[in-house]
Amino acid sequence: MITSALPRTRGATGSDPSADEPITAWALAARSGDADAGERFVRALHRDVLRYVTHLCGDPQAVDDLAQDTFLRALAGLHRFEGRSSARIWLLSIARRAVVDSYRRAAARPRLSDVPDWQASVERSQPRGLPGFDDGVALLDLLAALPDERREAFVLTQLLGLPYAEAAELTDCPVGTVRSRVARARATLLALLDEVEPA
Repeated sequence: MITSALPRTRGATGSDPSADEPITAWALAARSGDADAGERFVRALHRDVLRYVTHLCGDPQAVDDLAQDTFLRALAGLHRFEGRSSARIWLLSIARRAVVDSYRRAAARPRLSDVPDWQASVERSQPRGLPGFDDGVALLDLLAALPDERREAFVLTQLLGLPYAEAAELTDCPVGTVRSRVARARATLLALLDEVEPA
């Protein structure tokens, strides 16, 4: 369902760097074999991973699988996590790699369809009449119009609430570049909204 995968408002954990300290501590404790800490770590970041993956992949039906893949990779590689960055940044970078890998796998597979007009069939099977469905589709369309780098910077800082420094670390670029991408994304979104809204 598209609307449940759309980001809500910015969470307190994303905007407060000190909120990452207990999450990182849980990850380090889980690394040492503490199952309860591992469960807390997963619960604390599950929503952020879902939102991030949703905006990276653009396929609402693949979101849960990609989030699960992210956590499986993270838990399998937890022994390598040393806490040099926050556990949130570490996990979101794993999510990013999971999405990229899914694109690579999909590109290598042939697409088959036994329905003559498969696109119309898919459109008819999508849920309709849900609260916020049209708004969700409009938001996804607006975000899809942004170049990938700007969309990623906008989602990380404005929807997930990461500080610019953490978004820069995650995307492996300078903080100024992230700020510039976000500013340009905002300008583009405002221009697109002006085009669709009646005068």
